[in-house]
Amino acid sequence: MAVIIAIEGIDGSGKGTQAARLHARCQADGIKSSLIGFPRYDQTLFGKSIGDFLNGRFGALDEVNPFLASLLYAGDRFESRSHILNTIESSDVVIFDRYIPSNVAHQGAKLTGTERSEFIEWIEQIEYAIYKMPRLNLAILLDLPADYAQKLIAEKQKRSYTEKVADLQEADQSYLANVREVYLQLAEENQYWQKIECLKDKTLRSIEEIGDEIWSHVGKLI
Repeated sequence: MAVIIAIEGIDGSGKGTQAARLHARCQADGIKSSLIGFPRYDQTLFGKSIGDFLNGRFGALDEVNPFLASLLYAGDRFESRSHILNTIESSDVVIFDRYIPSNVAHQGAKLTGTERSEFIEWIEQIEYAIYKMPRLNLAILLDLPADYAQKLIAEKQKRSYTEKVADLQEADQSYLANVREVYLQLAEENQYWQKIECLKDKTLRSIEEIGDEIWSHVGKLI
């Protein structure tokens, strides 16, 4: 059975970069690894609908009920379930660039207090108990303040699902700050999480330094 790892964090925190580097490092060390990114915008029906959602087709960010929006992301994974299970079966390490915690954080960020807690319990029941998605061995949180993340988002290359520099979620700094708050809560409450600070003395750490810290946690499991 493969070790299952997710690289998580708010938009602009470097998830895609670090997931790809971890995958390459595993392969260089002779470890059979696979990389799966979510959302799968161009590969699933739900993924295409997520792209529409992020482009504002269904309304502004605060107009779409988070309980309903979360079903798009859960559906994207459910539609990909056979691919995920086959990949786990044929790999030593499976790396997710965003996984279920991303759904929890991004949609939970729109709620507060008891309502947020109820949502987290609800969506995790759907993803894990009903859709029977595999659970993680390790979740890495790349922690970055929202204001700094937005600067990095502006430097992103064009994405397949949008013509905009920033999608609905990326463009809203207060929303990103709330997403970070939920991520920090998840990292605090669950032992399989490891938080990595992306800033040191208010300066962005190098890609290599962050990657080495990720590897120090992964190496304990493989």
